[in-house]
Amino acid sequence: MAIPQNTPPSNTRDGSTAASNYSTTTMGQKDGSISFGHIAKPGDVIHDIKLQAEDGRHQISLDKNEPRKGWTTSTSPGNFQVLCGLDASTSPPDKDTLILTARNGNIVIRAENGRVRIEGLDVDIVATGQGDRGNILAKANDGIKLDCKNLNMATSNSWKLMTTGIGEMTANTSMKMYSSLIQGVTDAVANKDSKNGGQDQQIKELISDWA
Repeated sequence: MAIPQNTPPSNTRDGSTAASNYSTTTMGQKDGSISFGHIAKPGDVIHDIKLQAEDGRHQISLDKNEPRKGWTTSTSPGNFQVLCGLDASTSPPDKDTLILTARNGNIVIRAENGRVRIEGLDVDIVATGQGDRGNILAKANDGIKLDCKNLNMATSNSWKLMTTGIGEMTANTSMKMYSSLIQGVTDAVANKDSKNGGQDQQIKELISDWA
């Protein structure tokens, strides 16, 4: 039977503003426990429900009040795994089985000392924002490598490739370039403009950036 455990209002965890609860109930034994109304160790939040293993770092808590009102937190000293869809039909093949949705705010997937890997028969990355939203940013401190059989890129407005170092284009079989107007400019126009112009383009490229 559950045994109520009263918590005095003068919780000594760093001041009189610490959370208090007179109706905390805990059931457990040496391998783990479940608590209703448990107060977090810092004394700042009441857990509506706290499920804890023998190792205190292995727990799930559902928080009641600020500063983590409505939070659900799971911590594991080992691996955290989710397996689903065992009985889900494979017809149609694109049926959604695992769904993560944030109604507001961001979703962050972080590996502090490892890789982030996304695998699937097909992988879709879609940005659906309107106006100045709907952007996809890929940024790396070292390099970005694309390795595939066919690469197709299509833009409705413009595209640009820029490097402050060396740029190369190689096609071992054939290369086709088409445009209504093609302009080629070398850095030789820096001191004296050519008869066809180009110095303005050279200056523009020197001061341009990715912004």
